[in-house]
Amino acid sequence: MREKVEEALKEIRPSLQRDGGDVELVDVEDGVVKVRLTGACGGCPMSQMTLKMGIERHLKDRIPEIQSVESV
Repeated sequence: MREKVEEALKEIRPSLQRDGGDVELVDVEDGVVKVRLTGACGGCPMSQMTLKMGIERHLKDRIPEIQSVESV
C-alpha cells in the first residue's frame, strides 16, 4: 500500500511545491497515512485544511482502504 500512497502523493505534490511547500510520507499503518508537511506548508495556518481537504481527500479517492491522514 505504501507504493500506492507514494504514487498518489506524486500527483498532488506539484501543487504544494508551487506554493513553496511539500509533503513527505512517514508511514502507512492499518489504513492510517502519516505525513510530514514541509517548507511553507509546515508553518502555514491553513495546513490542516490542506491536509484534510486536499491530501486526505485525494488519497481516499485513489485508495479506498485509507481511513485517515495525519500530520506528524
